[in-house]
Amino acid sequence: MNTMDAVRIHSYGGPEVLTFEQVPRPTPGEGEVLIAVHATSINPFDAAVRAGYMADYFGHELPLTLGTDAAGIIEEVGPGMQAFSPGDEVYARGGVSRDGSYAEYVAVAADDVAIKPKTLDFIHSAAIPHVVLTAWQALYEAGNLRDGQTALIHAAAGGVGHIAVQLAKLRGAKVIGTASTNIDFLEELGVDQAINYRTKPFEDVVGQGSVDVVLDTVGDDTLDRSWSLLKPDGMLVSTVRPPSEETAQAHGVRQHMVYAPPPIGATLTEVAALVDSGQINPEVSRVIELRDVRTGHELIETRHTRGKIGVHVMD
Repeated sequence: MNTMDAVRIHSYGGPEVLTFEQVPRPTPGEGEVLIAVHATSINPFDAAVRAGYMADYFGHELPLTLGTDAAGIIEEVGPGMQAFSPGDEVYARGGVSRDGSYAEYVAVAADDVAIKPKTLDFIHSAAIPHVVLTAWQALYEAGNLRDGQTALIHAAAGGVGHIAVQLAKLRGAKVIGTASTNIDFLEELGVDQAINYRTKPFEDVVGQGSVDVVLDTVGDDTLDRSWSLLKPDGMLVSTVRPPSEETAQAHGVRQHMVYAPPPIGATLTEVAALVDSGQINPEVSRVIELRDVRTGHELIETRHTRGKIGVHVMD
């Protein structure tokens, strides 16, 4: 049986449970493609899976290869596959409920795959799928953000946040972004108002009842402190924990939890065009090797990373 390098877990826990090892190479099933992974990236979602927070929801079986993002070349297609061919350069999101992309090869449903942006290398392409789907669903689908509205994006310099800023600006919205150590980066992204939450509480800076959409990617008490900032019938969207429906009703606003379900292929195709036209630019602040994924998890859990951490898998 063919084998490959991969990073997987045999038990839930901290970054120390991540092991670099040889595992069987997957075979694509019907409606799937096998991608030779040139790059992946690290998301807080991956760390949550590793810690066991998603075990009951997704029914993961151990050992499990982690990783949701992939950019690479189609190696093989499953039975009846006509949408893609071996040799296609693609990017994808997979591994949400099965073995993922911290590996040299990953099998992914074709509906979650798209031709990668022509203007990006594999590392920067792999920085996009999971975060863009999350930000897209939060702002465009749940939040229905429109021209002239105001969006408050927490952790705006992070993986989801920095893409969300760009998507909000594309819609013509005013963007308020919170961060701590990356205020200069927010200004580079075009944030209209950047708030260093370490120097002053963001709710003291943002006017009460002045925001149409809040995107919370932080959790903790950030969500709770954001309710009063929304306009009547505004929307609070979280990627971390379900906002209270009762609290939303008490404030006369709406709430939504983004689970970012598949398929993602159509969105990735649209995003690739936006990237190639210069309207979306993913930030990769650091690149590590596959065997060093543990270090990437330690960094992502500081909650102060800028953009994405890319992972080089193979050339």
